[in-house]
Amino acid sequence: MKIGYIDGPRLRRALSAGCEWAKQQRGELNRINVFPVPDGDTGTNLYLTVQAISDHLEQSTERSVGGVAQGAAQAAVLGARGNCGMMLSHFLLGFAKSLEGQDRIGATGFGGALEAGVQNLSDALEAPVEGTILTVMRDTAQAVSGAGIDDIAPLAEHMLDRARDSLERTPELLPVLSAAGVVDAGAKGFVSLLEGVVMFLRGDPLVPESGAEFIAGPPVLSSVEYPERVEQFQFCTEALVRGGDLPDQATVRGELRTRGDSLIVIRSDDVLKVHIHTDEPEDVFSYLKGLGNLVTHKAEDMKAQYDAAERASSSHLALTRRPVGVLTDSAADLPEEIVRAHGIQVVPMMVVDGDDVYRDGVDLTAEQFHEMLASQDRLPTTSQPSPASFLEGFKRASADAEQVVAVMVSSGLSGTYRSAEAAASQEPDLPIHLADSRGASLLQGLLVLKATELAEMAVPADEIVTELGRIRDQSGLLFTVETFDRLLASGRVSRSQAFFANLLNVKPILSLDHEGKVVPLAKAFGRKRVIMAVLDTMAQEMGRVPERVRFGIIHVGIPGIVPEVREFLVERYGDVEILNAPITPVVATHLGIGAWGIAYMVEDPPDLEG
Repeated sequence: MKIGYIDGPRLRRALSAGCEWAKQQRGELNRINVFPVPDGDTGTNLYLTVQAISDHLEQSTERSVGGVAQGAAQAAVLGARGNCGMMLSHFLLGFAKSLEGQDRIGATGFGGALEAGVQNLSDALEAPVEGTILTVMRDTAQAVSGAGIDDIAPLAEHMLDRARDSLERTPELLPVLSAAGVVDAGAKGFVSLLEGVVMFLRGDPLVPESGAEFIAGPPVLSSVEYPERVEQFQFCTEALVRGGDLPDQATVRGELRTRGDSLIVIRSDDVLKVHIHTDEPEDVFSYLKGLGNLVTHKAEDMKAQYDAAERASSSHLALTRRPVGVLTDSAADLPEEIVRAHGIQVVPMMVVDGDDVYRDGVDLTAEQFHEMLASQDRLPTTSQPSPASFLEGFKRASADAEQVVAVMVSSGLSGTYRSAEAAASQEPDLPIHLADSRGASLLQGLLVLKATELAEMAVPADEIVTELGRIRDQSGLLFTVETFDRLLASGRVSRSQAFFANLLNVKPILSLDHEGKVVPLAKAFGRKRVIMAVLDTMAQEMGRVPERVRFGIIHVGIPGIVPEVREFLVERYGDVEILNAPITPVVATHLGIGAWGIAYMVEDPPDLEG
């Protein structure tokens, strides 16, 4: 049957298939990654980028082709990792802009959209290099536009054939590829997206089949001759900034071009995304912080990545992995943008509401859980992930990293840590290092974030666990509640305590002790005084003004508290990093609507400790 047009649902299904197939190529793309630097992470970066697209498409109900394309492009920008992810995002932004306002397109419109995507990417690059994903994208777009085929299915077959031809020629254009005996990894990743689309149109299963026609292409070599590490800069640095008055791409490129290479900048609506290889990532972050809200930032040591790629190659491993990866449970409350930026593996907690069971953060968001708390008398409950869920998560994380640090919600609050221990004991060969956060929500989340930063600097896993323990000893979480109803329903306070506290409008200030258990610290009378009381109590707990401290503001159903508390924190502690998030169901179910709190993580080195 002839396919004469592409509408929103058709584009969504095709893109989803392309993303799914591309994700399965992660190991091979990592293995052949030698350009722009041989750091063995192109497959991982593409995986995380297209995973963000997949997650968006799964939730999308958009019917127009322009709307689907725009949603996919924005998801790609937010999830973009590495050169390949940033370049794919630029391509998709141009593709989507050309389809703006259109409900459906034919073959001609599809070809024009591909060319618009290539042009948008080309315009964004400081020094385009031939033999890369850009070359294959351009050749593919030109082939589609000049094909004269008005049936989408044979046009897609033609598109894939020309893309594969172009991919085979990449070593002729880029000597480093020829010397290593590989094609360009980013370009191969783009071709894998197209393969998934064609497989969907054919009705082929999205599973590898040895010798099948749809995975034909350049020969896969058993080993890669990795070039000497010759790049000038050490850190692969990425950041995402949000703001209402951000500068354009050209302005940011002009400011950053002297600070490194492999610079790619994306400006889309209120989002600015930057990728650069540099020796001074903090200088880059400082500049970006002046432009808006620096939502995410990371700096990975490329020397450590290169060394890991060499280890995999010399030992003939099938998969190149980063030195250390990080896993946590969903009680950490880290914003999705941070999870995606650092490639953190998250095992969801379970939320039980009568006969309904939800995976926290997957089937049910924290905001949706808060709505449940506000709208019903029955108390939802929570449950830790099963050992089987942790085992699955450990295997995923181990496929991406040589060692895994798993930072768990406090063993004093939940059986989650014991469940993770049970899973790790079932597979003693998995390289898992467990860390009890002795916290929850953004106290746990800040420790997870610190673990990822140390991992990206190639700190060994056992040293990360030790450092997290030191930092946790000087960090904490304080919170308060609006009413005692949920604490009463969960058995945390007695009926008489709740009655008199509500009658007198007492606001308790609670904390988690070093065993991770809830303890009272102070109290205040009336809402207006409670903020200052929490801040004063926190200062007493810290014992001094820290040199290096980060904060997290958490709440149950009252996001308006965030800017108010943030203002006080900045007034007291200056230009510090402050995360915010709705409180995890694990804690929120016992606190009720109106509860809020502050997590603080003191990073001062030992010689500055009290």
